[in-house]
Amino acid sequence: MFELSPEHEDFRQVVRDFAEKEVAPNIAKWDAASHFPTDLVPKMGDLGLFGLVVPEEYGGSAAPGQGDFTSLCVAIEELGRVDQSIGITLSAGVGLGINPILTYGDDEQKQRFLPDLVAGRALAGFGLTEPEAGSDAGATRTRAARDGDEWVVNGAKAFITNSGTEITSVVTVTARTGTNEDGSPQISAIMVPAGTPGFVVEPAYHKLGWHVSDTHGLTFEDCRVPASNLLGAEGEGFKQFLKTLDDGRIAIASLAVGCAQACLELATDYARTRTAFGRPIAVNQGVSFQIADLAVSVEAARTLTYKAAWLKDELHEGRRSVKEVKHAAAIAKLYATEAAVTATRIATQVFGGNGFMEEFPVARFYRDAKILEIGEGTSEVQRMLIARGLGLPA
Repeated sequence: MFELSPEHEDFRQVVRDFAEKEVAPNIAKWDAASHFPTDLVPKMGDLGLFGLVVPEEYGGSAAPGQGDFTSLCVAIEELGRVDQSIGITLSAGVGLGINPILTYGDDEQKQRFLPDLVAGRALAGFGLTEPEAGSDAGATRTRAARDGDEWVVNGAKAFITNSGTEITSVVTVTARTGTNEDGSPQISAIMVPAGTPGFVVEPAYHKLGWHVSDTHGLTFEDCRVPASNLLGAEGEGFKQFLKTLDDGRIAIASLAVGCAQACLELATDYARTRTAFGRPIAVNQGVSFQIADLAVSVEAARTLTYKAAWLKDELHEGRRSVKEVKHAAAIAKLYATEAAVTATRIATQVFGGNGFMEEFPVARFYRDAKILEIGEGTSEVQRMLIARGLGLPA
């Protein structure tokens, strides 16, 4: 059975120390200003956070043919425990930026992009969602037409993380490149470097939460890129992004665990020190029982998440099936994200009126949590995947 190794726990402490030193003192200021801390990304790179699943030949720390996905989840949880925006910057930077290039790119593409991404000198995004194609990703309207040695891309993407920072180097976009024999759209993945003429980064969104995370809409107007920027085989983009989302769901689950853990710690400390009617509010069962339930959900969410991460690492060794990992990922993502949303509600309630004030971190976690149930596949999509995994008819 799986368990975190002593090395994983040592690594957890390293990331926790980093988050407490580099993120915690600044996050309230960054959040209030919706400021993306560009200079933090190379520091994360120096710590090796972007290279945990990347082979050494491209600047990472993974052994050939392997990747310690569990360590990545530990890092995301610990960053997310201090701030969700910083956690998603790592999660998306690896899962949506690095991972497609690492998994489907040829050696030239990997050599061109991965070393800077791993070092934190650059960030990459993944352009999947569109204004009218979210959960129904097969409804993609962005198109790419072949013109000699170039692809000409036209269309729009929405809600794309890490897509408009000062150090964004490339965004991989899904686009229709033809029609399959059954009449369905042929979808391919194409890498569009930042600064390419016709690649327009729209103004940053004014979001409910994740204020420190970089999120933009993207527009492509006769945007020309070399034919060699095709990622993998033509027409394989749909399969590629489904696989990318499977891994991303485990990463989002770990981000949710960090959120729930933070709420547990904050609520517990506040209940011990806040007095009402001459005694700590923790003596009231109406408060202490809620915190006890929160502790149970945190442990359950963490167990489901790291089981899924462990299965993902076991998959590299050929000891697990893709179907098994996909099922565990959906379960972890569904439970952990819904547990995180509940955790923020409980913590805010324990804080009472103070929980509604921005100077208390629970307010930020409350705002940040809801997107966890939406991004990387909604809760409804996870329930559909779990049902299919049980053999129930589609």
